[in-house]
Amino acid sequence: MTSVTDRIADPRFVSENRLPAHSDHRWFRDAAEAATGASSFERSLAGTWKFHYAENLEGTIPGFEDPDVDVSGWDDIRVPGHIQYQGYSRAQYCNVQYPWDGVEDVQPGEVPQSYNPVGSYVTTFAHETPLADGERLTVTFEGAESAIVVWHNGTYVGYATDSFTPSEFDLTDTLVPGENRLAVQVLRFSSGAWLEDQDFYRLSGLFRDVVLRRRPRVHAEDVRVRTEVADDLGAATVRVRVRLTAPGTVTATIAGHGSAPVALDPAGDGELTIALDAPRLWSAEDPYLHDLRIEVRDDSGALTEHIPVAVGIRRFGIEDGVLRINGSRVVLKGVNRHEFGLNGRVMTYEETEQDIRILKAAGVDAVRTSHYPNSTFFYELCDRYGLYVIDEMNLETHAAWDAVVQGRWTEADALPGDRPDWLPALLDRAASMFERDKNHASIVMWSCGNESYGGTNLLAVADWLRSVDDRPVHYEGIRADPRHPQTSDVTSRMYVPAAEVEQYLAEHREKPYILCEYAHAMGNSFGAVDKYVELAYREPLFQGVFVWDFADQGVMLTDELGRRYGGYGGDSGEAPHDFEFCGNGLVLLDRTPTPKLIELKQLYQPLHIEVTREGITVENRHLFTGSDAYDALVTLSREGEVLQTAPLTTGVAPGETASFPVPVELPDEPGEYAIDVSFTTREDAPWAAAGHEVASAQGVFRVGAPARPRRAGAPVVIQGLHNVGVRGDGFSALFSRIHGGLLSYRLGATHDSGRELLRSIPRPNFWHAPTSNERGWGMTTRDGQWLVASRYEPAHDDHPAPTVEVRDDAVVIAYRHDLPTVPASECDLVYTVTADGRIDVALTVRPGEGLSDMPEFGLLMETTRDLDRVRWYGDGPHESYVDRRSASRLGVYEAAVADMLTPYMRPQEAGNRTGVRWAEVTDAHGVGLRLEAESEGGMEFSALPWTPFEVENAAHPVDLPPIRKTVLRPALMRRGVGGDDSWGALTHPEHRLPQSEELTFRFSFQGIGGSSRDAR
Repeated sequence: MTSVTDRIADPRFVSENRLPAHSDHRWFRDAAEAATGASSFERSLAGTWKFHYAENLEGTIPGFEDPDVDVSGWDDIRVPGHIQYQGYSRAQYCNVQYPWDGVEDVQPGEVPQSYNPVGSYVTTFAHETPLADGERLTVTFEGAESAIVVWHNGTYVGYATDSFTPSEFDLTDTLVPGENRLAVQVLRFSSGAWLEDQDFYRLSGLFRDVVLRRRPRVHAEDVRVRTEVADDLGAATVRVRVRLTAPGTVTATIAGHGSAPVALDPAGDGELTIALDAPRLWSAEDPYLHDLRIEVRDDSGALTEHIPVAVGIRRFGIEDGVLRINGSRVVLKGVNRHEFGLNGRVMTYEETEQDIRILKAAGVDAVRTSHYPNSTFFYELCDRYGLYVIDEMNLETHAAWDAVVQGRWTEADALPGDRPDWLPALLDRAASMFERDKNHASIVMWSCGNESYGGTNLLAVADWLRSVDDRPVHYEGIRADPRHPQTSDVTSRMYVPAAEVEQYLAEHREKPYILCEYAHAMGNSFGAVDKYVELAYREPLFQGVFVWDFADQGVMLTDELGRRYGGYGGDSGEAPHDFEFCGNGLVLLDRTPTPKLIELKQLYQPLHIEVTREGITVENRHLFTGSDAYDALVTLSREGEVLQTAPLTTGVAPGETASFPVPVELPDEPGEYAIDVSFTTREDAPWAAAGHEVASAQGVFRVGAPARPRRAGAPVVIQGLHNVGVRGDGFSALFSRIHGGLLSYRLGATHDSGRELLRSIPRPNFWHAPTSNERGWGMTTRDGQWLVASRYEPAHDDHPAPTVEVRDDAVVIAYRHDLPTVPASECDLVYTVTADGRIDVALTVRPGEGLSDMPEFGLLMETTRDLDRVRWYGDGPHESYVDRRSASRLGVYEAAVADMLTPYMRPQEAGNRTGVRWAEVTDAHGVGLRLEAESEGGMEFSALPWTPFEVENAAHPVDLPPIRKTVLRPALMRRGVGGDDSWGALTHPEHRLPQSEELTFRFSFQGIGGSSRDAR
């Protein structure tokens, strides 16, 4: 043990006695056993182990690996599992910074001494049946974070680093009949931890399965399957190379096509070839897998192993300067995905399959394994479901890269850079990834890692990968260090605005271009992403986009009131940390979809559809599937009422565009009509049932002029000393001369008996709770004056008295607000009241010269909590913003007010609806308020249980105050959510309110559902 721990700070000490990496194939006794999926050669050691925790190596128990040491009093721990999820150490979220930064002064390769958590594990297994002559027994640790030391029956077995690829050791020579003791120590930090500075939760332990495997004397130690597809796609060759542990023969068969047995020596020089005519090719659209059966026999002819391998026959690579799959130019519509869920990186097969179903149902066809190899079953599922994968090796040294870029380190200091001591670890990680994953058709590129600057070491990794395989190699870091551009076969960037991508490609045509990260989906985000997707289908070299990222990372915690919530950086008491920067998901931690995922589905859909009065145009963005593979339905509706439906027959070939007549007819009756087109699956797919919508679009058309409300005559006006009373048919209102606004709006025959619908005076509002993106670019500092203007009014005596104008058909009460900005701004709020209780609102703002654009412009109205349901005619059903509304559809929707705030990891501006023509907020009896937009295109609207200020003050959804009101915020516009990045990129100018420009917002509201009796 001493010799091992003395060397953990040596970057060259990568492993000891670990078996060479090999393919992830499984072996069975025969075909019948293979059909069951359970191999008699395998035994999982998952379950309860004995466990001892120490904060560092000095706190560990010397000699604990000895079988005579009693560990019965030790704690129990689940394997697989993180120790931090089971009461030990702390989960720590860091983005760029190393977890020990500022805690201990350590240099690259060194490890912290005072805080380096060590988990000591012990389990036993029974070995009753002796191994046959020549058989071996191994143990594989599929994932151990971040370094592992192994003993068997008290004997040191080996050591390994690299948290995310298997560490396998031979136990044969230390095996004893009966009970065997396996002892393991997992160190949180070794020199290898310097290569694992990914943007994720820092955890440790045995987080993937631990498996015992028996190997027959004649065993297929490694299987290599390669496919070659003819230029005309009419024929293919499958090449199989098997490395045996002893002389024997191998037979390979695919669906009746076979090869003669080949005698192989342990070097495995023989190769089997299988020719196929007119092969069915694998792609994300048709992930067809051929059933390859390999049989291994010993030198006497006895069957020793049956090995099934699912083979996808496909051709992927750079052809004619662009990325092609089976000869067709491909656009990788992707996401980045951390292997992370409710139990951290302990992801089951079923949970992983659920993720893939979500992705496929959303139109995603590509995944980057950010930033480490995933569990092997992830690739099996991608093969079967059809996803193009960029398989990324376990490397990120972001903090070190950051130090170089910011000038605190020199280029010579870069890690791994050009440092020869670090090259063995890199090549080892590359080989461990490649050898395990090489046979998966879903993998279309190898990635050298992430955000680790550049240098000769990474070039060596890329060259090695190219020497063993023909798939393109990816690495983005050469952007920062362009000395070795040949490191990457594609131009890869992160978070570049679409306009800059187009500008770059106008001058550089050397390589295909992908954004390995884009659309930083942090919190309420994912705005203006349509610009990227549109460019990918217009610019041949722009061929891939990968959203950051798929799911929020978080740790489920319980507050002092027993409420469960998703914690982020700092919530586990850790430091250093990076707050909620881990909340970047298209789905929440529990896989609840967010509106961002719905928008992504619309942008990634395989059929681009435009609906006009003249016709329906369908652009088929599939590569191999015709549009007639789907059912298409056209629906005509008016304000949510379906008037007509009709099927649409299309036959648009892949890559083609065609137009079709609209099969429904707009009525002559004046009104606003929507024509919806929906393409749905005809049959069940592995990722969705029949009827799943894969593409849709909507056209909105108006027939005739919109009807204008008729004036109901003048109400009764009472000119009081301090208030102006207004009374009409079933309502009364009170406008304060001293408090600067509408003090009361009651529904009922008399003021005393009426139902009060206002909880406070409506106020002009220019602020919303900052989104994560806005916090990232400093909105709270830049726009803080608009917060002050929204929250704070002049003293009572400084309120200018309202003007009151009594007309024949209405009374007009106008307020002037001097806003406390520097320079000063002004706001006019004018109410026009008619006898039927309708109040037209005109809100005008004149911002001070040079002030920043307003986060929003509208009115904040508080009503009572029992008005807890909302129904609206506008965009829906989900949340939408001016730069994220492609997936929204005009219609009539309803929801509970309490459900309208999307529960992002950190509360922020959310719950908005765009294009709202009218909205009704009512109680269980239908009593409440109806708001109507004056603009033909509608207004923006939200109905929430909290003010923007309460939302801003909450650190988590459970921290929001108890519900005591309903807050209505009709608005001319709210700033778009943005999302090119989350640390400096403002919302695009066209999605912001004009700066220093007079603006007017008009809408109306009116009490509904009440009478003098039922409105009480």
